[in-house]
Amino acid sequence: MDFVNRLQAASLGMVMVISLQVVCACVFVWELLSSVTGGVLPPIPWQVFEIVQIIAAAGLIAGIVLGARLLRKSECRAEQAENRLRAASGAFGELVEERFEQWALTPAERDVALFAIKGMTTAEIASLRNTSEGTVKAQTASIYRKAGVSGRPQLISLFIEDLLDAETAAPIRQAVA
Repeated sequence: MDFVNRLQAASLGMVMVISLQVVCACVFVWELLSSVTGGVLPPIPWQVFEIVQIIAAAGLIAGIVLGARLLRKSECRAEQAENRLRAASGAFGELVEERFEQWALTPAERDVALFAIKGMTTAEIASLRNTSEGTVKAQTASIYRKAGVSGRPQLISLFIEDLLDAETAAPIRQAVA
């Protein structure tokens, strides 16, 4: 939920910055169009007119500064998300290796299991490994037997469950501590 609140705050901030810049730009455009078209501006003292222009210019500058800050925050959030994704990818790789060792898979079975987890067909795996489909089928049967599952969907679900358990266990551990 915290992510949603931060996203809404960032969106609101961006809308405010853009609105400020639009209003300030409209002041300058209005003055230019009035000069070009010969339109008559309401009679106001020149000091007030200059103050309005100064405020509009300050608003544009503030919009640039605020926009740059929002952009920097957005870049930081994207970098954090990328780092978390990289960590999750690394954690998944470690989990796969841990399970393969636990199941005592041979190097060939490890390759086949990894290709199967990636969603490749038996024919694709056989082609990549330069073996027959029968060999790949025998290896996948051995993998499923060692993992205690009956097929590819169950094999994949083992890894998903482990990842979800790790994700849900961390917040629970923090709440208890």
